[in-house]
Amino acid sequence: MNLLAIETATESCSVALVHGDQVIARSEIAPRRHAELVLPMADALLAEAGLGRHALDAIAVGRGPGAFTGVRLGVSLAQGMALALDLPVITVSSLAALALEAPEDDAAILAVIDARMGEIYAACYRRNEHGGLIALDVERVCTADALILPEAPAWQVVGSGWATYADVLRTRLSGTLREADGARYPQARHVAELAVAEFKAGRAQAPELALPVYLRDKVALTLVEQGRERGQGTGNGEQGT
Repeated sequence: MNLLAIETATESCSVALVHGDQVIARSEIAPRRHAELVLPMADALLAEAGLGRHALDAIAVGRGPGAFTGVRLGVSLAQGMALALDLPVITVSSLAALALEAPEDDAAILAVIDARMGEIYAACYRRNEHGGLIALDVERVCTADALILPEAPAWQVVGSGWATYADVLRTRLSGTLREADGARYPQARHVAELAVAEFKAGRAQAPELALPVYLRDKVALTLVEQGRERGQGTGNGEQGT
């Protein structure tokens, strides 16, 4: 099959193309430049594979959670391309795509994105025997010190939430921490990997049904809250969804 995947929920902008048994991808850490990069990346991948857009069977997209404008941009682009080409869309959790950045072993995986405003987006998974993911809990937004995790003998942690809240998150883990990497972001190649399985299972949907996931309604801080945020040293940048 031929499937194009987009992931723009975080600072990383990435596009991937599944072409038969091959996956090729482009990725760049480019805050606030996603809109100018996505379509040229997609065209470059299609040209590399020798495909036109009408050869695609489906469009996949990371549906969030993540930065509000990034999630909205990715879903809107996927919908627009799918409508123009009369294709179905597969939406994939950006946290699940992030979890696949962890090394393959039997440890539980905590995927955690810095949501700004003193909060994180988080979800836990483990790999199944086929290399896919099994969710151990639900996606949620909360403060790092309020995060409740399932019991597990060993953990891997991936995502920008670790870079910001490592000291707090370390105390939330019930077992041994095998590895942690705060410089990982959801990638389109993993959105594509998960989307292929969804497509084969018949879970593609009409473009108008492909919706972003917003785990919180509040997307901006008051002036007082901004001062507290700076005082906590949680970083700058666009607020999450």
